[in-house]
Amino acid sequence: MPLSTAATNAPATRANAATTPEPAVRVTALRKRFRREDGSEVLAINDVSFDVDPGEFIVLLGPSGCGKTTLLRTIAGLETPDEGTIEIAGRALYDSSRGIAAPPERRGISMIFQSYALWPHMTVFKNVAYPLASRKGVRLSKDEVAQRVRTALTQVGIPELEGQYPGQMSGGQQQRVALARALVSNDEVILFDEPLSNVDAKVREQLRLELVSMQRRLGFSALFVTHDQTEAMELATRIAVVDSGRIAQFGTPQEIYSRPATRYVARFIGAINESEGVVAQADASGLVIDTPHGRIASTDTSAGLEVGDAAVALWRPERGVLSASEPTTVNRWEMTVDATLFVGSHTEYLVRHGEMTARLWSPRFDDVAAGESAWVSVRPDDVRVLPASDPEGGPLVTGSVATRATR
Repeated sequence: MPLSTAATNAPATRANAATTPEPAVRVTALRKRFRREDGSEVLAINDVSFDVDPGEFIVLLGPSGCGKTTLLRTIAGLETPDEGTIEIAGRALYDSSRGIAAPPERRGISMIFQSYALWPHMTVFKNVAYPLASRKGVRLSKDEVAQRVRTALTQVGIPELEGQYPGQMSGGQQQRVALARALVSNDEVILFDEPLSNVDAKVREQLRLELVSMQRRLGFSALFVTHDQTEAMELATRIAVVDSGRIAQFGTPQEIYSRPATRYVARFIGAINESEGVVAQADASGLVIDTPHGRIASTDTSAGLEVGDAAVALWRPERGVLSASEPTTVNRWEMTVDATLFVGSHTEYLVRHGEMTARLWSPRFDDVAAGESAWVSVRPDDVRVLPASDPEGGPLVTGSVATRATR
């Protein structure tokens, strides 16, 4: 079973359908192909299924070219899929079997683009009012338009800018205008295509906090595309990690980070230490992995690995412990500190023993100096064990942070 379909939330049964609200967004068995100039086909969206519950903030996370933006654009109606269905609050917007393909202006959803797509010749007021005038079937009086525009500008904290033009504002202010324009239609679903990528790091951090606070307060459902892992972790109620057109894992930020389903996910979400080996022992209490630098014990048996299977042991840098004296933990190695990097909230240690390298994060900055020997340990409870190769056979993230013991 593809990981994408395994991650799907099951539809409500007849018994609870009356009490369970329809998903704000439901995507089922969606596929989208692009044809290259040489005639070959690229499956940009490959059998993707997932639900967005009312009031959820879902982040589509992945590297460039993985299909996340194409997926968002098919929901918006800016791209037409080849197969599958898209529903908003139970209403079919696209259904390949029934020939349904609602145009973007009839989908009842708003979208914020990476460039914000503001009209440079229009004031902030007119930019925000534009959806009310352009959407078919909506006829409002001037007074009602003005009230809704000013309410939206107040919600995003820029009521004083209604007479300004986009060229007279900062990137952060333009982002707020784009959000106000999305809010003014009172749509229950808003799509975001990397809207924070054009502002500097400090402003981006502040806008993330404002956005998540506003979304929780107003209660709209959000689908947000990004390649920024920190952004995804801060914003999302659930994250869909996209890999080559499929959803590799769909879960809460805590689940994605602590229990990655594949090496691809583990490598893409944060820093990871990993050591390949073979399962030497396996029982209900855990596993022991034979690696080139010794055995690693883990209590993780979720992958269903057996003795003789190729496996990889993974652990996060903050789970390792650096000490001057030998610890009693079963997973321990005497290593040399190659370098220390102070980054404010913690110190990062680069450690090595032969061909084994690892990264550790410590809240202290004076544990061990570079060039000294120290003991590194990690508890079996903090070691994740997965098959050595990803089940879908997809490519791993190029340039990701991962340390590996080579044979």
